Amino acid sequence: MPKQKIVVVQVAALSWELLQRYGLQLPGLSFQPTASIFPALTCPVQATMRTATLPDAHGMLSNGVFDPRLRKVLFWEQSAAQIEGPRIWDGLRAQGGSAGMFFWQQSLGESVDWLLSPAPIHRHHGGMIQDCAGRPESLYPRLQKALKRPFNLMRYWGPLASAASSQWIAEAVANLMACPAAPNLLMTYLPALDYDLQRYGPSDPRCAKAWRQTVAQLSLLVEAAAQHGYEVLVYGDYAIADCPGGPVYPNRILREAGLLSVRPIKQMAYLDLYHTPAFAMVDHEIAHIYTTSPAHHLAARAALEAAPGIAEVRESATGSNGGDLVAVAAEGQWFSYRWWNERREAPDYASHVDIHNKPGFDPCELFFGWPPGSVSQNDHRVGGTHGRIGPGRDVAWASTILEGRPESLLDLSRDLKHWLETTP
Repeated sequence: MPKQKIVVVQVAALSWELLQRYGLQLPGLSFQPTASIFPALTCPVQATMRTATLPDAHGMLSNGVFDPRLRKVLFWEQSAAQIEGPRIWDGLRAQGGSAGMFFWQQSLGESVDWLLSPAPIHRHHGGMIQDCAGRPESLYPRLQKALKRPFNLMRYWGPLASAASSQWIAEAVANLMACPAAPNLLMTYLPALDYDLQRYGPSDPRCAKAWRQTVAQLSLLVEAAAQHGYEVLVYGDYAIADCPGGPVYPNRILREAGLLSVRPIKQMAYLDLYHTPAFAMVDHEIAHIYTTSPAHHLAARAALEAAPGIAEVRESATGSNGGDLVAVAAEGQWFSYRWWNERREAPDYASHVDIHNKPGFDPCELFFGWPPGSVSQNDHRVGGTHGRIGPGRDVAWASTILEGRPESLLDLSRDLKHWLETTP
């Protein structure tokens, strides 16, 4: 039975540049820079960290996927079966050890012993029942009782998203580490630093508060780890950059080129994925372009390459389940999913937090809009974005046991896998 224990903390947007600006000192941890993986997005990074493979192998090339048979874009779906390949904890569990995963994406149905993930129930008449899926089933009720409050999904995403989400997670994981039956490998996620960095951009002084709150949450986890015999690995998933250049609209470009079809409903323009020759599934600085014929492929590439604000349009790798083309936004810009110019054409979900129906990631959901109760449709309010890798985009990592200088998060995952398999 393995005796060594480690808590792995992924901190959204923990970049080397931010750490250099604000400083971060935690007992037993010396932070270093390393590269993220491309695309530097939540789900691809988390899939790489749990499989020690790159997106072309594990299949998560974005925070969303396009199902060509259903002709449907699916963002933030939670089934672990979307991620292909063995897990880094398989050897640990084969030796009698245990693993736990807390608030990672695509974790429902994962091969872990302990699990906690937001899993709300959306009511037919509107609204939702906030809940978390847990394994064992007693886990979430126990944590609600211990923390004297449930997890508030409204603080996890949307205009009210705040440090309260990460605070609950940090307190919950610290509480779990005190349990004698706690897993040998305990993987968790602190999302909240990301919110204000996206809202305002990392150069904005308002982000300093979010940094201080994140440091306090990390301090809580590191202290609990030391108290209960856990080693520690902390790492950032991506670096958010300022985007003063504003949004780029690949679906507008495709529509103007006669390559994107819409379905008019009561003056609104809904994307017609059953008949459209080409469309873009966008995710921050990355866009996957799906086409229906070689001619449409060439036409879409030509239209996008001629548009300002797009740094690169590349062919997808062989065997990839991403788009036929992948576009990368120019530095300082990002991709909006919108295909309409007139506000009256906006689908009804455009003014709501609706992470599952929008065919692309919408950071405007972090802002309130007009009328009251809606979210903003003003793309120019967004201050920060991510997805690219390269100079100035390194993330920060530190560990009480892992050494060396990994070139990327892929190497860091491989190092963790080796430690789990070889440390008694």
